[in-house]
Amino acid sequence: MLDRTIIDWPHWADSPAGRYVLGWEQAQLNRMVSDVFGYRALQLGLPQLDALRENRISCRALVLDAASATSLPYTLPAAGAAFMPPGVHAPEARNTVWCDLFELPFESRSVDLLVLPHTLEFTSDPHQLLREAERVLVHEGRLIVLGFNTLSQWGLRQFVGRLTGCPFIPAQPGMIAFTRMKDWLKLLGLELEQGSFGCYRPPFSSERWLSRHAFMELAGARWWPVFGAVYCVTAIKRAHGMRLVGPLKVKKPILAPRLNVPVTPSANSLTSLNTTPSLPVSTSSSSIKHS
Repeated sequence: MLDRTIIDWPHWADSPAGRYVLGWEQAQLNRMVSDVFGYRALQLGLPQLDALRENRISCRALVLDAASATSLPYTLPAAGAAFMPPGVHAPEARNTVWCDLFELPFESRSVDLLVLPHTLEFTSDPHQLLREAERVLVHEGRLIVLGFNTLSQWGLRQFVGRLTGCPFIPAQPGMIAFTRMKDWLKLLGLELEQGSFGCYRPPFSSERWLSRHAFMELAGARWWPVFGAVYCVTAIKRAHGMRLVGPLKVKKPILAPRLNVPVTPSANSLTSLNTTPSLPVSTSSSSIKHS
């Protein structure tokens, strides 16, 4: 089943390797979305995963695109159809929206949580899809991206399989490296909050060989953590605003203390100070007789 030239998601998800990867991703998503709050949460593509299962946001929806391979096995309902059988056009008990992923029918800054499970690996323009995801996210909203790691045994087998015409992973346009994903998020102003790797078992197609190498999960997480087959990235949309500081206060320059210059007294002032004032003498017209 895995030796075909074209592999779609429904067939690969039912394979032992697909169940192994989807099981790890479901556990990671349950842990990451459990403490995210807000008003709206969306999952773009890959209905085999219920990324919002453990989230407590009331308005949750699965967004599918008829032109994307991640929407299989569900198909777009016919316009004006009076009856839609359950399980054909959308998963049961899940709100589903059919639209173009490059033009999401949501207002700007209206979504609190957005999950892209391998959606970027199945689109012809991942940059446009990321820009659209950044547009609908509110400030401090969270974006979760899942993808296959090129620096892993799975990435090596996928590279060799594409050369020989027998790919192992259904990533048609190509796998996106973890370092490239970080650069794309940084260019859009999204701050990387956390990232994790998983699925360290070799890329076997049989359940028996995968079970035999279960010990590599703990060994890989300790000794070669960045070489997991799958990565999961969480980013936050930050709002860089201004801070009002009020009127500008100008400090007055501090002047040097004033010096008291001693005054040198003049010669006239010294004469006037040292001269004793004369007493008035009264004289009479009679002469003074000496005895």
